[in-house]
Amino acid sequence: MSTLSNTIPYRFIAIEGNIGAGKSSLAKMLAKDLEARLLLEEFEDNSFLPKFYKDGRRYAFPLEMSFLAARFNQLKRQLPEQDLFSELIISDYIFAKCLLFSKVNLDHDEYELYYKLFSIINQQLPKPDLLIYLHCPIEKLQWNITNRGRSYEMQIEAEYLENLQQTYFDFLHANPEQRVLMIDCANIDFVNNTKHYAQIKQLLNKEHAPGINHYHFLSEG
Repeated sequence: MSTLSNTIPYRFIAIEGNIGAGKSSLAKMLAKDLEARLLLEEFEDNSFLPKFYKDGRRYAFPLEMSFLAARFNQLKRQLPEQDLFSELIISDYIFAKCLLFSKVNLDHDEYELYYKLFSIINQQLPKPDLLIYLHCPIEKLQWNITNRGRSYEMQIEAEYLENLQQTYFDFLHANPEQRVLMIDCANIDFVNNTKHYAQIKQLLNKEHAPGINHYHFLSEG
């Protein structure tokens, strides 16, 4: 394992953010540099996703149930307890993502049922030692979504992204025990600017207090 990885005081790091925030890109970059085990969400095989973006009301519940099962199975399989004390693991999502998206996508009765199922199985999974939240303005999210070119995402409306953003904020503020790095990505490009990426990577060496720790980087350089 790399020297930098050995200095990081966390064994399980998760990256979250709205649709198009760059979660998978940052997770891949960090995992490669730190020689960490990478966990990427397996969403592209979900047949309900394109259907949901065409008819959200009809396909919301089967979509959220399929994600609940897929995410649980992947994390249960990939996060055995002994690994959390040895190798560094970096994921591009948290299991609570299930609850956040379902809160936006489901009606009240469906959400109540979904919440009961989520609460039962959520207790069986480890929580990340550190959560990196990539905060982007809606306009930048829309640009990123368009730029990556997934056809089924082109119908996502700004209002939907805003609702998700607020749901994430509510969740983070309601869980003060979680260590969160909230990184303002409005004026940075960590994919193409090595200095921006290096600043994010350096933050992993620090002991961060529980709760939300805000970081704003200058766009220059």
